[in-house]
Amino acid sequence: MRIRIEGDDLPGRAGAPQAEALRLGGVQVGVQRRKEVVDLVAVHEDRAVWELEVDSREVGDLIDVGGPWVHGRPGARFLYLSWGATDTGVFAGFRRAKLMFGDIPGDLLRTAAAGDGALVGRLGLTGPDGGPRCARVRPPDILWTLEPLA
Repeated sequence: MRIRIEGDDLPGRAGAPQAEALRLGGVQVGVQRRKEVVDLVAVHEDRAVWELEVDSREVGDLIDVGGPWVHGRPGARFLYLSWGATDTGVFAGFRRAKLMFGDIPGDLLRTAAAGDGALVGRLGLTGPDGGPRCARVRPPDILWTLEPLA
């Protein structure tokens, strides 16, 4: 199954409340593959886009997902967007956002699993406190859609 995560409204953009401190700390956000955070995007960029391939299978009348991008136990699977400081040259994680597969409408997940389009999640990456969005990100803070495969 093809998944694309599109984030905008990054907390390091000009004029954001914590922008200067985040930029000085070299804060970046990436998607977590197993224990490693990859495809890092600087906190001051206009947007972040991650393209993932996720395994899927039918379990009873539900779709279960797996693979190196997927975390959690069956029935509670999710993707991590991880925030970390890189000012020392090493990614030092300090927050994560959880994108739950259980929050995706079942018909969208089933259609994406059948290969009939890419599952796209769009979210703002600045949290209510003006810093990096973290914790569980639920609709309406994330919008899931199905789009034609490119």
